[in-house]
Amino acid sequence: MIHRILFTTIFLSSVTYSLAEADPSPADTTHWLRDVTVTAIKQVPDLSLQPISATVLTEPQLLKWGVNAMKRMSEIAPNFYMPSYGSRITSSIYVRGIGSRLDQPAVGLTVDNVTFLNKDSYDFDILDIDRIEVLRGPQSTLYGRNTMAGQINVYTLQPMTYQGSRVVASVGNGPEAHLGISHYRKFSDKLAMSFSGYFNFFDGFYRNHYNTYKTDTEKGGTLRWKTQWQPRADVMFENIASFNLYRQSGYPYQYAGSGIVNYNDTCYYRRNSVADGITVKWNAGNVSLASITSLQYVDDNMTLDQDFLPLDYFTLTQRKHEWNITQDFVARGSSGIYKWITGLFGFYKHTSMKAPVHLKEDMIDMITGNVNDNPRIPVRLEWDSPYILLNSAFTQPVWGLAVYHQSEIDLGRFNIALGQRLDFENTKLNYLSDCNTAFSAYMKSGTPPNPILTKEVNITLPGTLKEHFLQYIPKLTVSYELDMKSRSSVYASVAKGYKSGGFNTQMFSTILQAYMESEIKQSMPGASAEEEFPSVWETVAYKPETSWNYEVGAHIYCAGGKAVTDISLFYIDCRNQQITIFPDAGTTGRITTNAGRTRSYGAELQITYNPTQHWSFTANYGYTNATFLRYLDGAVDYRGNHVPYAPVHTLFGSATYSHGLPNDWILAYNLNCRGVGRIYWNEENSLSQPFYALLGGSIVANHGWLSLEGWIENIVNHKYNTFYFSSMGNDFLQQGNPRRFGITLRLYFK
Repeated sequence: MIHRILFTTIFLSSVTYSLAEADPSPADTTHWLRDVTVTAIKQVPDLSLQPISATVLTEPQLLKWGVNAMKRMSEIAPNFYMPSYGSRITSSIYVRGIGSRLDQPAVGLTVDNVTFLNKDSYDFDILDIDRIEVLRGPQSTLYGRNTMAGQINVYTLQPMTYQGSRVVASVGNGPEAHLGISHYRKFSDKLAMSFSGYFNFFDGFYRNHYNTYKTDTEKGGTLRWKTQWQPRADVMFENIASFNLYRQSGYPYQYAGSGIVNYNDTCYYRRNSVADGITVKWNAGNVSLASITSLQYVDDNMTLDQDFLPLDYFTLTQRKHEWNITQDFVARGSSGIYKWITGLFGFYKHTSMKAPVHLKEDMIDMITGNVNDNPRIPVRLEWDSPYILLNSAFTQPVWGLAVYHQSEIDLGRFNIALGQRLDFENTKLNYLSDCNTAFSAYMKSGTPPNPILTKEVNITLPGTLKEHFLQYIPKLTVSYELDMKSRSSVYASVAKGYKSGGFNTQMFSTILQAYMESEIKQSMPGASAEEEFPSVWETVAYKPETSWNYEVGAHIYCAGGKAVTDISLFYIDCRNQQITIFPDAGTTGRITTNAGRTRSYGAELQITYNPTQHWSFTANYGYTNATFLRYLDGAVDYRGNHVPYAPVHTLFGSATYSHGLPNDWILAYNLNCRGVGRIYWNEENSLSQPFYALLGGSIVANHGWLSLEGWIENIVNHKYNTFYFSSMGNDFLQQGNPRRFGITLRLYFK
């Protein structure tokens, strides 16, 4: 397979080069060049020739493809997959076979240089995005922990450079509606501010068969206030305050046996979050200093009918309050052929969470069935309450410090960069889990009115778990500028990736359930000696994940930048990869565990071709082969199987034609395609989602301050699945969105 990918990559690149060279542009043709900005702090403003595999979208592209949140970048960036399922807490991202569905992210996120630590908060809408960068491969040297698969950098419009007001309003089937309002004002040469609000409503596509209610409804909004103060030409202060609120209904998970959504208990997700980031930049010519400080607070509540059936097994609530504080000091400079960047990063995260699990009638019957259905046991059990509460409360303080440095030398056409980071993290979990209930035993023969035994079950598990991690993270890149008419380069890199370890809080309900079932066994006639249980540490702890990424690539510009081809080939050797699994039937929760060793290899290809001022073409493709080299779960050896949830192929294509009309109107037509698959749903690789492609398109009419767009997605209404999981021994799927269409109006006032 890999030789086919290499052949296709070389062939498409050569065709693009030939087309571009054979079609010189007329004098009045506008050449397409990647936008260069000065908002980035940790890398150079222009990534086009850097030794890195990156996808950079500027505002016109973001508007054309409807990108206003991270999930909309899925498939546009090769090998970048962020599926839409569940709720906004499920911000799973997979890049090159590496990803995360629980706890620590594998891809980092900054918005206007401010770091977001918790992936549960990644899924939010942003108005007036100026640029998005998706960096693939380990970015741990500069960006630190939990960026071993990549880094997303989002930059919004700056009130110092843009002034005016904007309104965007959109309606679509579902129905759904969106409204965004923003205002940018420069009060003086030294002070500028912007205010924006974005609000959305979505009535959902899927109904719960049990009560006929929609299961995927949402309403929410985002407010942002950005202030820029430049007291001197070489000093800039920037403060960004934001507030997010989202209210979502249940989860549209279909039972695989029937193909319908059908559950009887309440499901919802609610989030309130506040963030404030202060950035100070000082530029002294060859040396610049920056300080980035952020404070973030998240209050969210996820409540689930965890069995997702019209039966009474169990429900789960996860109510969380989290404070995050980050501080990053960055210095960079240059002297002749030498450039450098160094920094000091620290963070503190404090999470308090309550996670009660209610075991209900059908679950209680399952637990007592081992006794009541056994003809050799003369007694039957009855619980004294209609449900059992497995209660857990946690506080988890985590803090870390890191120092990093990167040196870069320009040797003519050669460029060599060496980066290093020393990262320390200390994590602690304080837990208190308890269960207070009672059951009675009756003789099976006859129906005596009184029980022969009544036993109270009082279990309390208090404790503290501690762990610390120290990691050295290097990176080496070498690039060479090719002798071509347009600037082009080839590069090679070796980088270490790192994702910290932690503790599975959802496993405490399973621990309590095991103790409770042991109490039942000990009450039976002829019971054996008291059971021994694995330690809490062995049950809930998981190890850090590390990787080595080997990559070669090229950035090729032709015809003055009208044709651009980016190619990369990679190989990743990953140790202790963190994967999410579901426990056996009859237990609760999900857990993160470590697979012994995995490897990924593949290729990425990005081609942008703008032959004339009227036509624009984009073709992006990613291939990943990610398999287990060593993973034994105690019963089954999964060696050679594909890593679940990481797609083998991603594909994006777009063709745009624009032309002028009388009275200064401009009409643009766009046809695009997003493809992804195959996606394996389990470690056995017995279930999977085949490759699928979704067609979309738009027609936009622009007239100065006015833009009117008609858009459609999934034109042929293709049916596909975005998620699979197993609970209580039953399989569930979430179906992707059907055909969506609507109208968007944009107004620009100066």
